[in-house]
Amino acid sequence: MDKKDLLKHPIRDLKLKKGMTVSELVGSMGSVGGFSAQHLADGIGIMKTMLSNEKSFNFLSFPADLVSTGIRGIIASAVKYFDAIITTGGTLDHDIARANGGIYHKGTFNVDDSMLHKLGIYREGNVFIERAQYGMKMEQAFNRIMTDIYNSKDYKKEYSASELIYEFGKRIDDNGSIVRQAYLNKVPIFCPGILDGAFGTALSIFAQDHDFKLNLIKDELELSNIAFDNKVTGALMLGGGISKHHVIWWNQFKDGLDYAVYVTTATQYDGSLSGARLTEAVSWGKIKEKARYVTIDGDATIILPIMFAALDIV
Repeated sequence: MDKKDLLKHPIRDLKLKKGMTVSELVGSMGSVGGFSAQHLADGIGIMKTMLSNEKSFNFLSFPADLVSTGIRGIIASAVKYFDAIITTGGTLDHDIARANGGIYHKGTFNVDDSMLHKLGIYREGNVFIERAQYGMKMEQAFNRIMTDIYNSKDYKKEYSASELIYEFGKRIDDNGSIVRQAYLNKVPIFCPGILDGAFGTALSIFAQDHDFKLNLIKDELELSNIAFDNKVTGALMLGGGISKHHVIWWNQFKDGLDYAVYVTTATQYDGSLSGARLTEAVSWGKIKEKARYVTIDGDATIILPIMFAALDIV
């Protein structure tokens, strides 16, 4: 690459105007050349291409903490634009609790947590959750739905995590639920850490005195089939951990993702997967060398509404 190639994109001042749409704003940000704004604009461009490519099998991954916020509604409305979801066990906890009438509250990061414990209030960042609005709400819904599944004529005695989540989605009475929307749109939810949380604990207790088995290997084989059956794949990954890693891990067996957008607030300098930029995944073959990819440094509760609004995902 010569000097001319390096200097072919001049920075232009961003101009705001009354009545400017989100799409117009983000389009202008693409020429700003300013730090994360440039990455956001690039990410939206990649997403637009990825979602319009009918040959691309597209993943959406995210951790459970987002589901305790209002971003739950945005994710639920976006489910139909993706082919598979990979998430963490707590997503089931929060989504089912809120679908069963659980009310969460705006809080603050700066509070006496000992006081909250005495008051029976959980804190997740700056979200306050009364104990009765979380565990009890989730357990009530779990027991009702799991009993219905167990007593149904189609009960199978053994389920993969995605199959069980599908059955829950069939029975959840809340169209604002991520699990419900996944069922309605036939989008599988893979949850490799399904036992890590309130849902998993309730499932473990249920299995003690019922003829029920959870087959965790079955979903892994299904993800393997997806990787081998699709020549083109893409992913929007919000946050890191097991949900991100499961996306990139299985895609290495098809020589990597073709499209990848990653939103994170983590730093790469502790060597963590959550902090790792997507370029690191190229070294593992989890993202193709010639793939279109970008890492966006920022809070998904800010990035995602802008991104989806620009893409007209509603």
